[in-house]
Amino acid sequence: MYILDVMLPGTDGFEICKRIREVENRPILMVSAKKEDIDKIRGLGLGADDYITKPFSPSELVARVKAHLARYEQLVNSTVAVNDMLTFRGLRMDKGAKRVWVNDVEKSLPGKEFEILEFFVEHPNHVYSKEELYREIWQDEPLSSSDVTTVAVHIKRLREKIEMDKDNPQYIETIWGAGYRMKV
Repeated sequence: MYILDVMLPGTDGFEICKRIREVENRPILMVSAKKEDIDKIRGLGLGADDYITKPFSPSELVARVKAHLARYEQLVNSTVAVNDMLTFRGLRMDKGAKRVWVNDVEKSLPGKEFEILEFFVEHPNHVYSKEELYREIWQDEPLSSSDVTTVAVHIKRLREKIEMDKDNPQYIETIWGAGYRMKV
């Protein structure tokens, strides 16, 4: 939570509010002796969550801070549960929406490719054989060599979509004779 005074030496609270909003989403409460509507509108327009004019009682300030913090905590906790985001070295995954971004570019991944990538992101630096990956993703014991080959085909397609250089992968690495792992 940030509490900003509008009139500060050197720079004003409006500029600081703007800078904070560029990088953070925490509550901002602006306090000021400026009572004009235009100042309040400007502060709220720049991203402040509340604007309180001086003089004010300390108990009012405390009540507003508590209310904003409670609402912020509620939103953060509900957003995490709804979105369930995973991040890993330039890769972002929204598990709930089944969306993936690599270096802020959205990539379209079919179901099994998404599940393979999700599994690797959740289990980085561990080597998994094709058989282990098949059991984890398809929830089944391999029945034939074609079932295990399916893993290699899906990983090849996944690499084509997420790797900048498929021959020198930065995410999913082949460990010859052992399987695959997510590079840390």
